[in-house]
Amino acid sequence: MSKPPPSAGQGRESEGWESLSEEASEGVLTPNEELERALREATEAVEAREAARAHPAAPPPGSPGALESAPEGAAAEVEALRAELLERQDRLIRLQADFENFRRRTLKEREEAYQYGHQNLVKDLLPTVDNLERAIEHARKSGREDLDGVLQGIDLVQRELMGVLAKHGVTEIEALGETFDPSVHEALAQVEDPTVPANTVVQVFQKGYRLRDRLLRPAQVVVSRAGAGSAPRDVEGEG
Repeated sequence: MSKPPPSAGQGRESEGWESLSEEASEGVLTPNEELERALREATEAVEAREAARAHPAAPPPGSPGALESAPEGAAAEVEALRAELLERQDRLIRLQADFENFRRRTLKEREEAYQYGHQNLVKDLLPTVDNLERAIEHARKSGREDLDGVLQGIDLVQRELMGVLAKHGVTEIEALGETFDPSVHEALAQVEDPTVPANTVVQVFQKGYRLRDRLLRPAQVVVSRAGAGSAPRDVEGEG
């Protein structure tokens, strides 16, 4: 029995499929790039999800989850390292404090050495100053005209020496007529003197000096005391 001949529509459809097949075999048709990319991304996402389920990611180091999931030995090591870090930080803080104290102490010592390094030398020069002043006073009291040249020379030396000492911070302590101050005055005697208030310096035996704000030696003085109706006494005549 022979097959019926194809209809006109069936013939055209058959020809269309044959044409598409021929074009596909010849490489004329190109695949849909967007569809392929979407399929590829979906496949990669599925594979990544399956890999994540098979191998879960470890928590970041140092986080609570990492410490909980770590073995006991690893957790103990982490705690030991943390304690060592805290100890080193504390040691560093103490070291910085010690260095700051050392720096301040060094600066203070350097400043004191600059300000008072010549203190002993000045003390040794003070008796020389005293002797020059005594020589000047003795020459003036003698009244001898032949000593005028010597007196002028000694007076010049004494003034130059005091100028040098003043340049290096040496100052004389005010005493005569001042109220007695035990921090800078040394009382050798007391006399009754109604002409001045009690506790007033009425005579200076030896001058006192400062080196800047340090006392080199106190002034040796005689101090008045209260004595109503008493006449002034001659201090030089006292023993």
